[in-house]
Order: sequence, then structure tokens, then C-alpha cells
Amino acid sequence: MTLPRLSFYASKRPEAQAALPDLRRRYGQVPEQDADVIVAIGGDGAMLDTLRRRFDDNKPVYGMHRGTVGFLMNDYSEDDLIERIDTATKATLVPLSMEARDIKGKVHKGLAINEVSLIRQTAQSARLKITVDGRVRMEELTCDGVMVATPAGSTAYNLSAHGPILPIGANLLALTPVSAFRPRRWKGALLRHDAVVDIDVIAPDRRPVAAAADNQEVRDIVSVRVQEDSAQRLTMLFDPGHALDERILREQFAF
Repeated sequence: MTLPRLSFYASKRPEAQAALPDLRRRYGQVPEQDADVIVAIGGDGAMLDTLRRRFDDNKPVYGMHRGTVGFLMNDYSEDDLIERIDTATKATLVPLSMEARDIKGKVHKGLAINEVSLIRQTAQSARLKITVDGRVRMEELTCDGVMVATPAGSTAYNLSAHGPILPIGANLLALTPVSAFRPRRWKGALLRHDAVVDIDVIAPDRRPVAAAADNQEVRDIVSVRVQEDSAQRLTMLFDPGHALDERILREQFAF
């Protein structure tokens, strides 16, 4: 059996940094461009950072939890890593593309694995117009913000904002408000995975709004277009019995 070439990446957390030299010494280390599998050590932030570097090569990423939030990670163990990777279950993720225009007319682009979010920048609430597939669905939403979340991201910020949990492979996106004031009872919507969502900021000079593709933030925006980037594919590896779809299902029964 040919052993996979591994490249280890660790977040800045002390426990992740402490694990890094032992894993490299035990299993070897090659540059990411030469690796067969990337091993991310830390929390979900480390996994997302590693996945963002995979848009060009789509190399699989196996994560081990040595951070704060570890929903996207496997349990940490230095033992039997090659066997765990060899028997791992694959999860394929499709990111969202964000195209945001700021008040100066500059266009900013980004890719999001979890969600594209719009958030007010000041104490003033945001006022937003929402259009889906060219049809205005909400003339004005007054809120702290709104997001479009992927199934993989539905258990992250989206869940904290009381959005729905989406199973992997559901071919849906979650459109979820953050602290909606008007209409007060609006809880969001489920959209087809190929929907094109345009969000316009009403009075951006008086009520400034920031947009973010995961943690890539743009400030003072006037409009954002969000849609699935079907040309991109990312691959995550999970231990048997702990695949991403199983984790998402368990999350729906958690209290």
C-alpha cells in the first residue's frame, strides 16, 4: 500500500501548536502542493482556513480537533492516522460566491464555505431589499443583518440566528435574518441551491452595512449578489460513523 503524503497545518492555539511537531515527526511533512491529504489541526476556523486554500487543487482535508469549536473536525489522536484517513468518509462541499459593490463603486468578490452575511456597521439598523432570481421578494427588511447559508454552514452562524439546519445534499440554501425588526415575524426562507440572491442596502450612507464571505469582510456596501459557485468543489474527510451528514442530523436532536 502506498502511504499518502501528508501536509499538516495547525491554528495558532497553543494546543494545536503543541501537537504539530509530534505529528510531523511521526508521519512526515511535505509542502501542501505536494501532499495527497492536508491535515488541519485546531478548530473549525483552522478547517475553513485550510479549505479556502483548496479551491485551486481540491485536495482532501482531514481535520483533528485541537481548538474551540470542532463541529467540522474529527477527534484528536496521534495514533493510526493513516488508517483513519484511508477509511474516512468523504463530504463534498459547494461554496457560495459573493459579489459586493461598495459606495465607491468598487466590486469585491469572495467565496464562502459557510455563509455570506450582511451586518449593520453602526447602532442604526440595516434596511435591505431582497430579490431572488430577479423577482423582488421583500421590499424592505429592517434588521441587524441577513445571511445566505450553505448546508455545511447551516449549523454555524445560521443556527445561532435561529435559522434551519440543512442536511448535506439537500440542494437548499437558508436565507436567515438576524434580529429582524420589520417584518418582525419573518423567520427567513429556504431557497433552491441554484438561486441567485440580490440584496440592496437602502440608504447606505446613513445606515452603513458590511458584507462578509465567511470571515472575508467588505465594509460600506450598497449591494451584494450571492449564488452557488458550482464550478468549485471541496472535499472533507470524516471518520466512519462521524460523517458530516450524520453530525448535522444529530445536531437537530441536540438540546
